[in-house]
Amino acid sequence: MLREPRESHEKRPAQKVSLFVTCLIDTLFPQAGQAVVDVLEHLGVQVSVPKGQTCCGQPAFNAGYWEQARIMARNTIDVFDGSADPIVIASGSCAAMLKHQYPALFQDDAGYGPRARALATRVCEFTEYLVDRLEVTDLGCAYRQSVVYHPSCHTLRGMGIDRQPRALLAAVRGLEIIPQEAPQTCCGFGGVFSIKMPEISGEMLANRIAAFEATGADLVVGCDISCLMHIEGGLRKKGSRMRTMHIAQLLAKGLQ
Repeated sequence: MLREPRESHEKRPAQKVSLFVTCLIDTLFPQAGQAVVDVLEHLGVQVSVPKGQTCCGQPAFNAGYWEQARIMARNTIDVFDGSADPIVIASGSCAAMLKHQYPALFQDDAGYGPRARALATRVCEFTEYLVDRLEVTDLGCAYRQSVVYHPSCHTLRGMGIDRQPRALLAAVRGLEIIPQEAPQTCCGFGGVFSIKMPEISGEMLANRIAAFEATGADLVVGCDISCLMHIEGGLRKKGSRMRTMHIAQLLAKGLQ
C-alpha cells in the first residue's frame, strides 16, 4: 500500500513553475512530459506550459551553427520572459544549454545578454527541482522492479546532478537499484555526435549495453530522454529484454 503524501507536502506554500517541454519529449515521448506534470502536481506545484516554445538550439550550437542557435535561443528567452517562476526541464542536456550556453551566446549582446543571464538563474533540471528546491526525496512511491541508473553526461557533468536522482530512486519502495561497471561512461549519443560519428557512437553504446545487461536489471533509468532513446534503440536492436524509462515516469507510476 502506498503511503499518503507527507504532511509537509500538503502544507507547503503553493509553488509555480514553467515547464520547458524539450523537442524529443514533445514529439516522441509525450508520456514522459505528462509524468513530469503528474509528479509536480502531486506535490502541489502549479505547472504552466508557455506557448511558442521550440527547440532550445542545442543541436545547432553543438554543430557550430551559433547564429542559428541564437535565433532559437532568442525565441526561448522571449517565451519564458513572461514570469519569474522556476523553469523546470526534464533533460540535463537542454537544462545545461539554457543555463550555461545561453549566457555564452549573448555575452556581448546588450539586449539579450542580461535576459539570458536572468533566465539561466531560473533553470532547474527536474530532479534538482524536487530535491533541492522542494526538499523532497520521498514521494511515497512504490514500484517493484530492478533498475540500473544511467547518469547521462550533460546531467552529471554539465549540471553537476547525481545525488538528486539517486536519492529519489532510493526512496521508492520495492525498487532494487543495481550498480553497474564504469557508471560514468558515455552512452555514445551526444546528439549530433551519434550522427556524425555513427561507428564510434555504436561502439560506445555496445559497451554501455553490455554493462547494463551484466547487472540483470529490468530497466535502465535516467534523466535524459535523448540518451534513453539511444539506449532503447540499441537494446531493441539486440533483442534484449531490458527497457528504458525516464525517472519521471518511474516516479509517476510509483504514485499510482
